[in-house]
Amino acid sequence: MPDFWTTLKNRFGAGAPVSAGRVEPNEAWVRMASRGVVRRFTDEAVPADLVDTLCALSLSSPTKSDLQQRDILIVEDQAKRARINELLSDQEWIPTAPVFVVFLGNNRRHRQVHEWRGKPFANDHLDAFFNATVDAAIALSAFCTAAEAAGLGCCPVSVLRDHAAEVSELLGLPDHVFPIAGLGVGWPRQPGWTSLRLPLTHTVHRDTFKEDGLREAVDAYDARRHGVAPYRSQRDVEQWGEHPAYGWSEDKARQYAVPQRTDWGAFVKRKGFKLQ
Repeated sequence: MPDFWTTLKNRFGAGAPVSAGRVEPNEAWVRMASRGVVRRFTDEAVPADLVDTLCALSLSSPTKSDLQQRDILIVEDQAKRARINELLSDQEWIPTAPVFVVFLGNNRRHRQVHEWRGKPFANDHLDAFFNATVDAAIALSAFCTAAEAAGLGCCPVSVLRDHAAEVSELLGLPDHVFPIAGLGVGWPRQPGWTSLRLPLTHTVHRDTFKEDGLREAVDAYDARRHGVAPYRSQRDVEQWGEHPAYGWSEDKARQYAVPQRTDWGAFVKRKGFKLQ
């Protein structure tokens, strides 16, 4: 088993923990610390009963006020899967994933319970959408952890929301049910890539949020990450030119310099949510 503390130091750099008090690192911790995204899969099928078990483990995760406002939709129909592959064609790895599931925020069931029990739904505002979104995100994270513990690899697919309206229609999602992300799952063809993270000194806060020295920390992170795994290409060179020290911050700035999902708010409203 890889040394846990070395794994954390490699991931976070200076400021990574060097002990956990009386608790000794375990295999689950090592897996979590070293996890990496997988986008290359073997042709081996993933048994349906394994997927069902992973769904059960995923939905055993925390949920706000026990409201359980998240569902999982397993895409098995070949025509629907083919259309999703087509919509996400810029992600060439997606068709190779043996399993594709979609995580849903579901605020509909909660509203139905109010109707069945003759109670007013008195909190029809942004928090209703937010709660369902967080619930679904927690389930997505739990599914990844369970899948990787079983030896599978996976990669979340947020680009699904670029086509939220068509995906919603394709999957028959009614009002107050919406996709938050897809997930490609399969047996890894090669180990997942473990990306470096921003330093804990600037992402873990105590008592008060602080960002003193953040720019310098990001610059140092860019340099450290470049030294380990430089980007193979730069985004939108025609518009922004070649950057001599292209790193994480430059890549993310370029990525979100282009409008994305500008119709997402309108889609959510059409689903019946009030966002004020």
